[in-house]
Amino acid sequence: MSKEREHFAGRFAVIAAFAGSAIGLGNIWRFPYMVGQYGGAAFILIYIAASLLLSLPIFLSEYIIGRYARSNAFGAMSALAPLSKVWKCLGYLFIITPMIVVSYYSVIGGWSLDYLVKSCTFSFIRTDASAISGIFPSFLATTWEPLLFHFIFLTISTIVVFLGVKTGIEKFSKFSIPLLFVMIVIITVYSISLPGSSEGIAYLVKPDFSKVTPQTFSYALGQSFYSLSLGMGIIITYSSYVSKNENIFVTGLGTAISDLLFALLASFAIMPAVFSVGLQPNAGPGLIFQTLPFIFSKMGEAMPLISSVVSILFFLTVLVAALTSCISLLEVGVAYLIEEKGLSRRLSCLFVYLFAGGLGVVASLSFGPLSGVHLMGKSIFDFMDALCCNFLMVIGGLGAVLFVGWKLNKGIVRDEFTNSETLGFNSRVFSFFYFLMKYVAPAAVLVILISNFI
Repeated sequence: MSKEREHFAGRFAVIAAFAGSAIGLGNIWRFPYMVGQYGGAAFILIYIAASLLLSLPIFLSEYIIGRYARSNAFGAMSALAPLSKVWKCLGYLFIITPMIVVSYYSVIGGWSLDYLVKSCTFSFIRTDASAISGIFPSFLATTWEPLLFHFIFLTISTIVVFLGVKTGIEKFSKFSIPLLFVMIVIITVYSISLPGSSEGIAYLVKPDFSKVTPQTFSYALGQSFYSLSLGMGIIITYSSYVSKNENIFVTGLGTAISDLLFALLASFAIMPAVFSVGLQPNAGPGLIFQTLPFIFSKMGEAMPLISSVVSILFFLTVLVAALTSCISLLEVGVAYLIEEKGLSRRLSCLFVYLFAGGLGVVASLSFGPLSGVHLMGKSIFDFMDALCCNFLMVIGGLGAVLFVGWKLNKGIVRDEFTNSETLGFNSRVFSFFYFLMKYVAPAAVLVILISNFI
């Protein structure tokens, strides 16, 4: 199962790459508004438990598949179960899902790029707070502007992937992840220093379990699943570039903790500011692109310079986080074309770029000329998001953990987890994590899947 191929150099590069795939819009855009909608600190506690006890074992399962097979996501399933059509279909699913996700993800990335430009040109400061709510709908209504930024964002991401694993992905991750944490810490310090922010801080640290429902558990687990990029072939692809000497448990735990920490910092960067201007914390998906510009505009009335700097810093953070995730999504398709179809990295990048760009055009136009087109009662964009996040990713994650727990030889799993019994701590905790992989995690994923039909 050993092939000579590109690989990440060193533990920091490995964790930075995996953290880059995990830290993205899910942390900045999705997590804070879910905290706002589903109970504040109580949701956060459930989310932490779900990430470490349920999503981490699935992450480790995908990691084991990729590192042992030393191949792209489809190639790994084909190599490890060559006679099974079911597992081969799962391999195809690992390629299809990220290609759909990256098409509409790059549309949102384009929005973040546009908002960074607006911040740099002081649009939020120069606009009266009462008129801020109209900026985002006006932007989407122009049609051509979202498409332009969609392709600029996708082009930047593709260039990094084109440069390769070491020169492109590794170097970008090692630079961008520390930068992301520095920027989000600066914004957090500013946010919690605002007058009236204490209510927002209390909201994030004082659990109110009266607001917890069975749905809260499902959403917390689903968010941790989404945030760690599970079920999309990303972990399988990236782990195929990891040395056999690397500690799988340290890498997995380091990624999960990095992802958790960034999500929590993002919440403290956003929620205190939301409370400081008297807004409700349950603003929903519009939190970043409508609520926060309103906050920057209100703050700009008293502190225009500081508000402008924070606005630029915030949307730069959003942009960089979106890029790190988009890069990992693109690499899944590129690795497949290189290894299974024999294409060069240049041609593979071009084909993936054209596919994602073209499908992204359709997703973007669903806010304009195609807004009247609905699939199962949803706009094209929302349908794509629901299809991937609620079903394809969940089925992919379930398939991966079932494969490792029930199909792959336990001796292989143990060897990968313990580096052939050379890692003492890993050997001691293997039975616990194998139990989670075999029984607990599959049951939890089934709960997510069933809840999506309710």
